[in-house]
Amino acid sequence: MAVPSFNRKDQASVNTMRLLAADMVEKAKSGHPGLPLGAAPMAYVLLAHFLKHNPQDPLWPDRDRFILSAGHGSALLYAWLHLSGYGLTIDDLKNFRQWGSLTPGHPEFGRTPGVDASTGPLGHGFAMGVGMAIAGKMMAEQFNRPDFKIFDHRVYALVSDGDLMEGVTAEAASLAGTLTLDNLIYLYDDNKISIEGRTDLAFSEDVRGRFLAYGWQVIVVAEGEDLGSIHTAIENARAEAERPSLIMVKTKIGAGSPREDSSSAHGEPLGEEGLRATRKFYGYPEDQSFTVDPRVYANFQALSEAPLKAYAAWTEKMKAYEKAWPAEAEELKRRLGGELPGGWEKALPGFAKDKPVATRIASGLVLNALAAVLPEMTGGSADLSPSNKTRIEDSSSFAALNRGGRNIHFGVREAAMGAAVGGLALSGGFLPYGATFLVFSDFARPALRLAALMKLRAVFIFTHDSVGVGEDGPTHQPVEHLAALRAIPGLTVIRPADAYETAAAWKVACGRRGPTVLALSRQNLPVLHPDEFPSVALGAPRGGYILSEAAGGAPEMIIIASGSEVSPSLEAQKIMAGRGRAVRVVSMPSWELFEAQEAGYKEAVLPAGLTKRLSVEAGLALGWGRYTGAAGKSLSIEDFGHSAPADRIFRELGFTPDNIARLLEDL
Repeated sequence: MAVPSFNRKDQASVNTMRLLAADMVEKAKSGHPGLPLGAAPMAYVLLAHFLKHNPQDPLWPDRDRFILSAGHGSALLYAWLHLSGYGLTIDDLKNFRQWGSLTPGHPEFGRTPGVDASTGPLGHGFAMGVGMAIAGKMMAEQFNRPDFKIFDHRVYALVSDGDLMEGVTAEAASLAGTLTLDNLIYLYDDNKISIEGRTDLAFSEDVRGRFLAYGWQVIVVAEGEDLGSIHTAIENARAEAERPSLIMVKTKIGAGSPREDSSSAHGEPLGEEGLRATRKFYGYPEDQSFTVDPRVYANFQALSEAPLKAYAAWTEKMKAYEKAWPAEAEELKRRLGGELPGGWEKALPGFAKDKPVATRIASGLVLNALAAVLPEMTGGSADLSPSNKTRIEDSSSFAALNRGGRNIHFGVREAAMGAAVGGLALSGGFLPYGATFLVFSDFARPALRLAALMKLRAVFIFTHDSVGVGEDGPTHQPVEHLAALRAIPGLTVIRPADAYETAAAWKVACGRRGPTVLALSRQNLPVLHPDEFPSVALGAPRGGYILSEAAGGAPEMIIIASGSEVSPSLEAQKIMAGRGRAVRVVSMPSWELFEAQEAGYKEAVLPAGLTKRLSVEAGLALGWGRYTGAAGKSLSIEDFGHSAPADRIFRELGFTPDNIARLLEDL
């Protein structure tokens, strides 16, 4: 592609994006004008001259993805979406950062058409893009056929100094280089300014050298206002066939404003006088806000012709693909629609009654059984798959020389793994998963929160879920983590009590919209076989259910337990029955699923009049009060764990049938 002769209409388009963004921030009296003013030239060249997209079909599967990782610069993205026909009106721009608007403070996937990811926590857009790039390679391998290149898109992002300072970016960049994701092109807004001042206060590294060491191509654009040089740089990045590309564009934050090259340009409105001066600098009337010259609209309209032709060609290609490869086309339609194949649940395995099994091992068996009928399942572990039991045994590993593998080796990179799983989910056509120990879920917490915010169908497998980790000691024993995960709105946490509850948890995770956490045991647990516990199959998917009713069916007290603590609770029930005391055992694998049930069901499981209740869980009691009530008690862990064999730890901390029975007697 020849470099276009950029002219006055192009410069007017750039400046219109700049000033619309500054107008938005000023009207809201809140926001970040610095990035839009400085980065508008590179954004214009990328989005208007290269991005493959269609405003009438924002979720076109083969569109190029664009991630504004520096989400605080959202006004720039909204200006482009308005000018490019995504349905954002001038009134929407005027409603920037206001209640219920389509132009929130940071981009939100699912709210604003044309936004490919919710961004804002710095570095996470960068890392989600790596997941999207993996997805692009996988979909091409799985569905492209000779003469039918159905998937051939790239992932672009605009990243900032702040993005590159974050640890998650280092993890993700290293992974991307290792996997040679040449479909990944990031533009770096290299303005050397952060909120506190010049970046060299805390960030003096050789970024170019760092990314070269990661295995990236690095291209430097010395002048961020030079549209031609930016265009050439993107062309060179697109021509690279073996490496991801970082384009370092030297810019000036707040360009053209009185605050140019100042940290105050980052997150403060320019003020009325400052905005007037900025308009004057760019040759616009000082007193006209939210104005767009008709010739700018016409320019964007003309520039939309190329991507629309690409869309039309792809649509025709898909029609031919459906005739030439009908089975593949039908499978692609199913996967992109997020539908599961008929009868998939029949793949769920059964388990021997008399053979205890750790729920992590049961999960591995379920995962492999489902992977055989759900080709959309893909994922991996943060270097712990032998412990997490997350390898798809009949598939190879996704790698630089093998795009057909379904097993992803994330390395010891929990933060990047969480974000990349989100990127895979955002891409469509996948049911992705990521795994590590529960205690290390903290590393991935921002990614989990973003997945919940975006309602992504993804599974996070966190094994070694309690002090049952044993000898590794308190650094590896989660205590507060279940409570912390349950605090994330929209995240469903399931802690199954045995192999059958684990199978039910997977069934729920595959069928729901939104992210799911499976908290799984290291140690073996007795199997709650349907012959003895017929309520598991229907009860576990509801989050809480009567696992074992009191003898005689008239309970006087209730044990509410989760995970590995359910089995000793059943033994305590027997002890109490021997004393003539009637105890109901409720298994509560998921608060979120239980809270979603109708009031009548919840009352039947936990009758309001039955106030003698004991919760049993090897973690903080925080939150259990909603189920135990003021008259109830909790057997919990309110301090860190200990280094010792698991049986000894549980015994010392009171998680034994005898102690549970003693606590029941005291109710």
